[in-house]
Amino acid sequence: MFRPAFPVPLRHATAALLVLLALALAGCASLGPREPVRINVVGIEPLPGQGMEIRFTVRLRVQNPNERAIDFDGLALELDLNGKPFATGVSDRQGSVPRFGEALLEIPVSVSAAAVLRQALGALEGKPATEVPYTLRGRLAGGLLGGMRFSDSGTLKLPEPLRDIPPGRR
Repeated sequence: MFRPAFPVPLRHATAALLVLLALALAGCASLGPREPVRINVVGIEPLPGQGMEIRFTVRLRVQNPNERAIDFDGLALELDLNGKPFATGVSDRQGSVPRFGEALLEIPVSVSAAAVLRQALGALEGKPATEVPYTLRGRLAGGLLGGMRFSDSGTLKLPEPLRDIPPGRR
């Protein structure tokens, strides 16, 4: 009489485990590498501040070059000017950036008096600047893997009135 090496229930459990493993691997493959989102600063608008802080709303255009939408349930942002920390902000906003689409996001940021002073002192030391280099870092929170980080850098043009002020008088 033929006698199986394993009891029948163990063979079924092994087969079920193999099927689950195959499904898990297929699911992980769909999470594969994503293209990074593209971020552009499209506006900065003043907000009422308190005490010696300055507040702005930073408007970002987020472009998703991926085949899946990016769902988020929070935002964090850091802005450096001239290589020095300048502003930070967070928002509990929820939303989605559609697949091969874009979304306009607004994040309130705060600038401390110390950051303003640091930038002013840096401007006094150097020659007149018409453009200021910036670096923007942030995170869209949420999703299975905890969110997606982004960054952008470039230069911001100073408004005309600030360009004409001699360096010693800024």
